[in-house]
Amino acid sequence: MAARLDDGDDLAETHEINVTPFIDVILVLLIIFMVAAPLATVDVPVDLPGSTAAPARRPEAPVTLTIGADLGLALGNDPVAREALGAALDARTGGDKAERVFLRADKAVSYGDLTEVMNVLRAAGYLKVALVGLETMPGSAVGAAP
Repeated sequence: MAARLDDGDDLAETHEINVTPFIDVILVLLIIFMVAAPLATVDVPVDLPGSTAAPARRPEAPVTLTIGADLGLALGNDPVAREALGAALDARTGGDKAERVFLRADKAVSYGDLTEVMNVLRAAGYLKVALVGLETMPGSAVGAAP
């Protein structure tokens, strides 16, 4: 409790809120969440579902990289070797590393193989990668027959 000294009344109270206990509680909660957040991640294998998000607007001439079931790469409709991917992308984009690359992959391509191609793109300097998938209706099962 705080008292005013300018007043002659010794029992007068100030009506100010003491926020120190509130700040202490917030700091304790912050520490608890900082410790608990890394423990919330788990390494459980899952079968990821398809997306029903609204499709983004496509550019008029997108740069599309396709990974076939045989792990072959195609830039647009032209096959390209993994080693020559950076040079082929530079030729297609005019050296614009900020251009988005639309990455399509066959269902048979494993997650590791997809990640390897994404690492090749990153090493070539292309950091904007959009994954292309089939549109599904909200509430429908992925892969179900219409």
